[in-house]
Amino acid sequence: MGLNGLLNVNKPAGCTSFSIVASVRRLSGERRVGHAGTLDPAASGVLPVCLGQATRVAEYLLECPKEYVAGIELGTSTDTYDGEGRITGRSPLPDISPAMIKGVLQSFEGAIDQVPPAFSAVKVSGRKSYALARAGQEVILQPRRVQIYQIQVVRFDPPYLKLKISCSKGTYMRSLANDLGEHIGCRAYLKDLERTSYGPFKIVDAISVDELHKAADEGRIEQLLHPLDLALTGIDKIYLDTEQAGSLEKGLDIPLHIQGDCSKGRCCAYTTKGRLLAVMKFVTESGLWHPQKVFNL
Repeated sequence: MGLNGLLNVNKPAGCTSFSIVASVRRLSGERRVGHAGTLDPAASGVLPVCLGQATRVAEYLLECPKEYVAGIELGTSTDTYDGEGRITGRSPLPDISPAMIKGVLQSFEGAIDQVPPAFSAVKVSGRKSYALARAGQEVILQPRRVQIYQIQVVRFDPPYLKLKISCSKGTYMRSLANDLGEHIGCRAYLKDLERTSYGPFKIVDAISVDELHKAADEGRIEQLLHPLDLALTGIDKIYLDTEQAGSLEKGLDIPLHIQGDCSKGRCCAYTTKGRLLAVMKFVTESGLWHPQKVFNL
C-alpha cells in the first residue's frame, strides 16, 4: 500500500530541501514525497519530510511554531542578507554592551511587521522575487506580520552574535539579521542557521542523511516513520461509532455532538479503535461536519 508517515530529517548545510525529498523518494520507493517548510541551502536542521498520505497534512505542519539558532555577523551586509550573497557594505561596530543587545532584542519580540528579503521565493507579479533580483531589477516587497515568541542570546563575541529564536511561520531569519543590524546601528547578515525545532519535531531526534541511507540499505525506513497524525497534534480529536464512520468514508457530512468548541472549526475523526479517518471541518450553514481530508490507512 506504500509508505505513509513523517520523517524528521536533519538537513545538512550545503544541500537543498528538494534534494532531501528526492533522496527520500529514491531510497524509500514511495512516489508521493514532499517536505514542510523549506530550509535555505546554507541552513541546516529539522526538515519534516512527508511520505504517502502524509503529504496531505503538510499544510497543518506549516502552522506550527519553529525554533532556530542563528549566527549573525555584525558590521557587514550582503544583498541576500546571508553569507551566500555579495557584500554590499561594511561599517564599524558601535560600542555594544550585552545590556544594549538585550534591549534591542526585546523590541523584536511579539507581533512585528517584517519585509522579506528581495532574494526570496515571494511572488511579485507572478514571478519569484529572487529571479527579479538576480536579473538586476529593483524588488519592492510589502511587510508581513509575523510573531517572534522569544529571542535569547546564546553567545556574544563581537562581531559574532548567536541567538536562539522562537517564531511563527513566515519569519525570515535573514531579514531579522539585517533588521537587527539596523537597530544596533551597524550592518549585519545571517552567517549560519540551524532549525532546532519545528512543531513536534526536535533536532535531538532528527536522523542524518547517512542514517537514512543506512536504514534504506537495511530495509527499515518504515521503522523511522512517525504517524501522519503527529502533524495534527494541535487539532482536537473525536471518536466515531461504526455508523458515523461509514457515513464519513462515503464523503457525507455528519452531525457531531462535541463538548466545547473545536479549535478553528476543525477536528480529527478516529474510529473507536484509534484509526485516523479524516480531518473534519465545521460547516456553519448546515451545522454539520464535512470530511475535508479522508485517509485510507
